[in-house]
Amino acid sequence: MTTLVTGAAGFIGFHVARRLMDRGERVIGIDNVNDYYSVQLKRDRVAKQRADYGDAFSLIEVDFADKHALDRALGDQDFDRIVHLGAQAGVRYSIENPYAYVQSNLVGHLNVMEIARHRRSSHLVYASSSSVYGGNATLPFRVEDRVDHPLSLYAATKKSDELMSETYAHLYRLPQTGLRFFTVYGPWGRPDMAMWLFTKAIFEDRPIDVYGEGNMRRDFTYIDDIVTGVVACLDNPPPDDGAEKAGGSKAPHRLYNIGNNNSEELTRMIEILEQACGRKAERNLMPMQPGDVRDTYADISAIQRDLGFRPSTKIDVGVPNFVDWYRSYHGV
Repeated sequence: MTTLVTGAAGFIGFHVARRLMDRGERVIGIDNVNDYYSVQLKRDRVAKQRADYGDAFSLIEVDFADKHALDRALGDQDFDRIVHLGAQAGVRYSIENPYAYVQSNLVGHLNVMEIARHRRSSHLVYASSSSVYGGNATLPFRVEDRVDHPLSLYAATKKSDELMSETYAHLYRLPQTGLRFFTVYGPWGRPDMAMWLFTKAIFEDRPIDVYGEGNMRRDFTYIDDIVTGVVACLDNPPPDDGAEKAGGSKAPHRLYNIGNNNSEELTRMIEILEQACGRKAERNLMPMQPGDVRDTYADISAIQRDLGFRPSTKIDVGVPNFVDWYRSYHGV
């Protein structure tokens, strides 16, 4: 079986591809390897895939937001299922660079859906985000909640992706599953995320900027648990049976939260990070940044009910795992 994975040089795409190849599947990866964060890190991920899996992994460097380039790149490629994880990420970056998000997250999502539609793919699993919940004050966040008030353009594009997918599921009966990820972390993670930034600053004896005066909570979700959820969804496309699905659709389209189902104080994550690094952090308490939300907390009852998903990695284990990888990767 061959699966197309977009964002294959990215954090989640890298790990999802490995899980699929570990069970004997072939992965065709797509990534434009842009410079939003370290190109070298992306190249290193790709090199590790090739070293560990050989011909089971191939990468096509193409921008999926460029329809003609995408069509040419995939013209002779044979695959059935698609895991669409590629996107322009980052809440804060969207404030200064809105066009990058519209092009990648809206036009790109449409292009991938068109590929799935014309190839009659058996299932398209795509990345949404917990950011769609915006200023929702009711915790935990449920897929049944209204998500009409995004606080960033990034969040607005992810909500738009869900709406476009609902339309394609209705019009073309294209089976799709949208996944609202909650603060994903772990080895081979993203350098723009707080855990990486804090770890780097601690090892370099620099103060860390703690936004929201440290009074924030996040549903930190370890990458292995995220991948387990993604693959479980991929293996179980929503049926086209007219019944109401998670998220409210009666078309073959589901929406799930994938989180740790446990909202942790940011200060506790920092304390575990300090222990793993073996040194204390000097903290600069900063106000909330535009586009940020104070708390996130995933209600995962829908994906638990439908697919038996249960995260198993607490931050007491996951954070030291990340620090161990960081030390090894950077030679700290």
